[in-house]
Amino acid sequence: MHDLRRQALESGKTVSKKAQARLSRPTSRAASRTNSAANSRANSRAPSRQGSDDEEGDVSDGTTWSMNSIDEFLGLEESDLPTEAWATELGDRIDQIIDRKRSSVQGREESLAIYVRILTAQYAREEIHHKLGQIVSAFLKSIKAETSEKETVLALKALVLTIVTDPSDTIYDAVLQPLKRTISDSESLLSKTAAIHALGAAAFFGGASDDEMDEIMVLLLDIVSSDGHSVSAGDNASVVTAALEEWGFLATQLEDLEEASEDAMEAFVEQLDSSEPSVQIAAGENIALMYEKSYTELEADEEFSSPEEDSDPEDDALPDGPKMVKRYTPYRREDQLKRNLSSLANLSTRRLSKKDKKSLHTNFADILNSVENPTRGPRYQNAVNQETGKRYGSRMTVRIHRTGVMRIDRWWKLLRLKALRRALQGGFVAHYESNAVVFECLP
Repeated sequence: MHDLRRQALESGKTVSKKAQARLSRPTSRAASRTNSAANSRANSRAPSRQGSDDEEGDVSDGTTWSMNSIDEFLGLEESDLPTEAWATELGDRIDQIIDRKRSSVQGREESLAIYVRILTAQYAREEIHHKLGQIVSAFLKSIKAETSEKETVLALKALVLTIVTDPSDTIYDAVLQPLKRTISDSESLLSKTAAIHALGAAAFFGGASDDEMDEIMVLLLDIVSSDGHSVSAGDNASVVTAALEEWGFLATQLEDLEEASEDAMEAFVEQLDSSEPSVQIAAGENIALMYEKSYTELEADEEFSSPEEDSDPEDDALPDGPKMVKRYTPYRREDQLKRNLSSLANLSTRRLSKKDKKSLHTNFADILNSVENPTRGPRYQNAVNQETGKRYGSRMTVRIHRTGVMRIDRWWKLLRLKALRRALQGGFVAHYESNAVVFECLP
């Protein structure tokens, strides 16, 4: 813990006064939403890396998806097994994963890596369903033992793929405590990051109740607002980014975020001052989601009599569409927020690479637009189509083979898409076509 914090200071990056103050006292997890809104900025010792995916399933506007540093560490490659062979290979690897007594660390790492590759590329519910309990139990043994970092991270990634492939209403209860232990106690930052993503998947797909979902979101917000110090990962961008991403993913399931808005917005706005683009963008996307959620459709039995500013001007351009009404104010200091977002959308600095600057400019232009006009989703264009006389609106789409196109015109869709792409990587399209869980997640 001390070494992590010392390295963060010696990295030469700016650490907030609040973060410095924490170095002189022990940290503890906040007991409530109010406490979890403590402030500071996340700074990492290592910059994020980015790369583009294969053509299929890509965003049409050229958006690049951040490469998962976990996958880079594991050296995972797509499975090249012929169709008739993967099921047999998967069955053999499952048996090896379950039979820990006869396996070595290297053998388990190899079997887990192949399991991950196959479940990424193939929808294999029938192949794993009859041994689901044994498979999950074996993963948890690897996660708890932490014999090697690679085995632990592979087991966590395999757990996520298993949950997405064959969700169960009981899996959340089975994995909750081991995942929380890894997040709080593991000495591996990669393991912490992978466990945060696994916890998000387990809560979303694994049968968490509303109260349990709320508890997980409080835990994630605590990680964000403490810059990772609450889980002994002080100022680590990967851990803070993972917590931001999974908070946003879980928030897409909630219809009303008003109760959570004050503490969450304070934490997200604070992270806009991070030195890491991955943290800034994840925080900004959550801010956009909060504003999007603050507007809902006018109910059939409602009479609209609110002031003009409580309806979105986009309604004027779509007279036949649903009337969207403002239900609450997500953030009180909105003028200050808009200035911060505008600054990031036009940031000029030599500290960042051209790719990072372009990503900040593109993303924060979208986020600012949505804060100003909450019914407008990512990549919204005001230009008018001369043929239809209507605005182009959101231009973000995902290609599904040659003919299928998925419109990503809402922030909740984008955050779910990103979560699924983190889990499935290049296998997203295969799962979208065959896996009802993935398809229903993005209707």
